[in-house]
Amino acid sequence: MSEERTDAQERSVEERLEEIAARVRACTRCDLWRTRTQAVPGEGNPRAEVMFIGEAPGYHEDRQGRPFVGAAGQFLNELLQRAGLRREEVYITNVVKCRPPGNRDPLPDEIAACAPYLEEQLAVIRPRIIVTLGRYSMSRWFPNEKISRIHGQARRIGEYVVVPMYHPAAALHQPALKELVEKDFDRLGEILAQVRAEAAASDEQPEEKPQQMRLF
Repeated sequence: MSEERTDAQERSVEERLEEIAARVRACTRCDLWRTRTQAVPGEGNPRAEVMFIGEAPGYHEDRQGRPFVGAAGQFLNELLQRAGLRREEVYITNVVKCRPPGNRDPLPDEIAACAPYLEEQLAVIRPRIIVTLGRYSMSRWFPNEKISRIHGQARRIGEYVVVPMYHPAAALHQPALKELVEKDFDRLGEILAQVRAEAAASDEQPEEKPQQMRLF
């Protein structure tokens, strides 16, 4: 009986994500729809514990309609392995769902136009950890911070643990950042283990307030 309910709930989550994706693909809220090849809603495990939020699709993503499939995506796959994760276990999306022309930075009105889609995805998936990739996704939770100061530091914000990271493309363009990014992803595995342990303790003792995580 419980398995049947779980399967039904899972289908419901998948259907809700696909409904969001369908609206993203048909979206004309900002001018990016005029130049896109395909919108890139996001992809991954609908029950992901970890959700990665990048900035915007690039050339290859625009062509394929999938996030992080270019060189930065290949590096992200390597980084996931360092954290003990597989791509099919996580959910990956961007703050902007269509490619800005020439891979320029997303504009404030474009981020604002896509914000409702991101909020819906978060509400459906309900990840334990949000990893922001780059300063534009970081600013959603840390509007007055610099990524150079807080990268790799996990902070609890509401129901989420948010970990700001450099965008994988930054490490490809600036080799000096590569080791820094790799160390942050090494630590992400520890953060996830801590979050899981905290959740398990909370389930066992629901009336007690969980202790603050040591990694924060």
